[in-house]
Amino acid sequence: MKKEKYHIIGVMSGTSLDGIDLAEIVFNHAQARWSFEILAVETVPYTTFWRDKLREAINYSEEKLGRLDFKYTEKLSEEISKFIKKHTIQEIDAVCSHGHTILHQPEKGFTRQIGNLPRISKTLQQTVVCDFRVQDVALGGQGAPLVPIGDKLLFSAYDYCLNLGGFANCSFENKAVRVAYDICAVNIVLNRYAEKLGFDFDESGKLAASGKVDETLLQKLNALPFYTEKPPKSLGLEWVQSTIFTLLDAFNISTENILRTYTEHIAMQLANQFSARASVLVTGGGAYNTFLIERLKNQSSVAVLIPLPKIVEYKEALIFGLLGVLKLRDEVNCLASVTGASQDHSSGNIYYP
Repeated sequence: MKKEKYHIIGVMSGTSLDGIDLAEIVFNHAQARWSFEILAVETVPYTTFWRDKLREAINYSEEKLGRLDFKYTEKLSEEISKFIKKHTIQEIDAVCSHGHTILHQPEKGFTRQIGNLPRISKTLQQTVVCDFRVQDVALGGQGAPLVPIGDKLLFSAYDYCLNLGGFANCSFENKAVRVAYDICAVNIVLNRYAEKLGFDFDESGKLAASGKVDETLLQKLNALPFYTEKPPKSLGLEWVQSTIFTLLDAFNISTENILRTYTEHIAMQLANQFSARASVLVTGGGAYNTFLIERLKNQSSVAVLIPLPKIVEYKEALIFGLLGVLKLRDEVNCLASVTGASQDHSSGNIYYP
């Protein structure tokens, strides 16, 4: 389906469990270049019920996970349908949905995103492109990160593209080859400890700013083996639970001090990735953590650029929309240089109503 203009709905649910991001996007392809316009956007926050279910699902049996997959597919269908009706969106080429990652163990050849059952297309009566990670893992890749193809095609004006969501990841060009990888856990950790203090998240990093750095904990965090591994590499909830939470909870210090120390750790790990005076486009919820951004600037000489809120908040929904379009065109949407797969490929499933 190769044409110049595509009307798409991009759908994303991240590991930080903020909610379901929905974006109506028009992509244009002219003179071998991609451009986009983000129209209607919305984030549907998760209820406590859904947040708990998605957090617990890593421990579910296959049968129980299958039931959750069915219910979550219904949930996604319902929210996408509401979004379409609310904004009177018509003549959609496709809904392009990431689903929600429950298990990610690429070293074992396994990744699982729920919400990608074929019934989503029947329920919506729309073409749906989804389940973008499984094929890459089957080809020996990490199945992540997938956003760099969008960075390359839509945001090439910047030296680095940095996303601060549940995890931090960056992408950049190195000798005409796109390189990308996960850096460290961000909001998936910060949110957990903010919740211990009665908040959904650490707004602007104020809670962290009120604490003090524990130098011993900071040293232990920075010494974790993952940080010395060469890309391609990616992180999942399993690693955070077994490594980060275990380490943080072993320290008998205040929650504010944990937040302060971990925020400093994030800033240091981010700063290690960038060349001097580089331009860094920052998106994701962490872009609003002004204390974290201040610490990054303190640790490096980069020029931090934070775009308009629609791009900060909906860049991943935007790019999964683009991944879906590329799949419809049977063009590469997954880069072997990024994931470590055996070849570039066009990933995802297409379901027709």
